[in-house]
Amino acid sequence: MQVIRTIIWVLVLVAVLVFSFFNWREVEVTIWDNLVLETKVPALVIISFLLGFLPTWLISRGVIWSLNRKIRSLEIAAKANSVSAAAREADREEAERQDLAAMESEPEPEPEPEIAEAESEELAPVEDTPDDEPAPAEETRLTADEPEADDAPAPEGDTPVDNHTPADAATDEGTPQDTPAEDKPHTP
Repeated sequence: MQVIRTIIWVLVLVAVLVFSFFNWREVEVTIWDNLVLETKVPALVIISFLLGFLPTWLISRGVIWSLNRKIRSLEIAAKANSVSAAAREADREEAERQDLAAMESEPEPEPEPEIAEAESEELAPVEDTPDDEPAPAEETRLTADEPEADDAPAPEGDTPVDNHTPADAATDEGTPQDTPAEDKPHTP
């Protein structure tokens, strides 16, 4: 595009030079009744050209400048928006990766083998850790709502005690339960 502009300006300059060469004579320009300006024709043409061209050129440069400012501000806003969108997307992907890693790292509990009571009495307990190394302490996490494990136990009168045994469960199965309120006849 710059090459085309240069070619156009060179053609305008050549046209002005050719015009000046063939019209180099003096003319009188009357500005007021008593003010007369004597000048050459090419000077008069160049001044007239500049009077028409400069205001138009300055207005177009101002419009281009203001549009470039708007474009830059919109590009900056779009870039900031895309960066924040990309950051949100990256955070979401990272959270998904962490969730998958947490799900994969949690080992599934192995089913405990069922051993008859006779066989379990014969087996002696086996220690996994050597005697000189202490066993690792279990990690405990407490929140503000949970009491610490080392706190004193609650008084016995405040908490209900469940003394329900498997034998009680067998007897409970044989006893009929109360019928629901819907089944009972309603007497007014």
